[in-house]
Amino acid sequence: MVKRIFVQKKEGYNVEAKGVLADLRESLNISNLEDVIILNRYDVEGISDEVYEKARNTIFSEPQVDVCYDEEYKAEPEDNIFGIEFLPGQFDQRANSLSECLQIITGGEKPVSKSAKIYVLKGKLTKEEVQKIKSYLINPVDTRECSLEKPEVLKEKMPEPEDVKIVNGFTKMTDENVKEFYEKYGFAMDIEDLKFCQRYFRDEEKRDPSMTEMKMIDTYWSDHCRHTTFMTRLEKIDIKWDLLEKIFEEYKKSREYVYENKKAKDICLMDVATIAVKELNKKGLLKDLDESEEVNACSIKANILVDGKEEEYLIMFKNETHNHPTEIEPFGGAATCLGGAIRDPLSGRVYVYQAMRVTGCGDPRTCAKDTLPNKLPQRKLTNEAARGYSSYGNQIGLATGQVAEIYHPGYVAKRLEIGALIGAAPAKNVVRERPIPGDIVILLGGRTGRDGIRRRNRFV
Repeated sequence: MVKRIFVQKKEGYNVEAKGVLADLRESLNISNLEDVIILNRYDVEGISDEVYEKARNTIFSEPQVDVCYDEEYKAEPEDNIFGIEFLPGQFDQRANSLSECLQIITGGEKPVSKSAKIYVLKGKLTKEEVQKIKSYLINPVDTRECSLEKPEVLKEKMPEPEDVKIVNGFTKMTDENVKEFYEKYGFAMDIEDLKFCQRYFRDEEKRDPSMTEMKMIDTYWSDHCRHTTFMTRLEKIDIKWDLLEKIFEEYKKSREYVYENKKAKDICLMDVATIAVKELNKKGLLKDLDESEEVNACSIKANILVDGKEEEYLIMFKNETHNHPTEIEPFGGAATCLGGAIRDPLSGRVYVYQAMRVTGCGDPRTCAKDTLPNKLPQRKLTNEAARGYSSYGNQIGLATGQVAEIYHPGYVAKRLEIGALIGAAPAKNVVRERPIPGDIVILLGGRTGRDGIRRRNRFV
């Protein structure tokens, strides 16, 4: 039997609802909206009446600040009410935490839980205004409008997956066919990349690829995974600023020195960003640099006083850029921006000490109607991303000593989201070995939903 409860913050504690009300009035210019009530709705399956009563004012709510409604919330006839829930496969952290807390009480199997956020809109609103509010609050990438009816069971029946499809005729497609294929599946790579894949499977594999292979290639060719923008070879560079021209000439001189007697890297933004450090290293000026085959982060050697004795440590710096993920899914993108930076050193048993957040956004005061097509409003990006970053950092107990957001028109088309941190580990604890054929590889880490399957997993 499914039990349902609605939890609402009391007046004076309903900060979220008041914030949404002010945001909707200002961003959408809906003056007829008089008030907003937000309720957290929980559905639970697999607990007794006794457990429910015990959890009602301890887990589901805090009696000092919350009001509870069992099974049903009665809105006024003139109110507009709708709910938002995560898409199937998206991780519902609130529901998961609820199930874990209930399991502590029961001492048995983990109950099945679901959560949703219910919005009650008060005021004489038109259908168009209600739809505008829904479109503003619901990001179809990760959420959807939910049913207000209580389900009989919570466990969803997932259809049996079909056999992996083979892209029959891929290697023989004409340019026009490739273009149609590209447009149908919305690949991250461009058409020329797709043609490159076509030549590879035709000439090397001598077979048509599966859709799984195409999706995997597309994922790892994306700007997020491969830094395609930064790695793109620059062939024609037109500079109209004297100072920048001077800097570029210094860069080219540095390239000549760094790549002397060896194959030079392509001229690209990534090379521009890293050439100075490569030059310093070649000159032998980075004596504390810890060099290894891992080039995704930076470690330096330092002697640390531990219990009165000097001990060699590796001080590690790591940063993540989640510009595009945060652009389309602000909360999750910013959360995993910091999370991705944390997981790298943490998976190597490195203690993470502190973090920094630097972001770039358009003016968050911009009216929602001025949002570029197919994009989220700048205010929503700013607020949701801030919530996502702090959510991950606070849960892991990481202090963030520097938070800076730059507001500039240049960030309207593409957001900037950087999470950086510093960690340390005793040098004696770091073991470096190369894998050899026959080694057993263990993939270790938490379960992930469908939303995380195509993201990079580093727990190896």
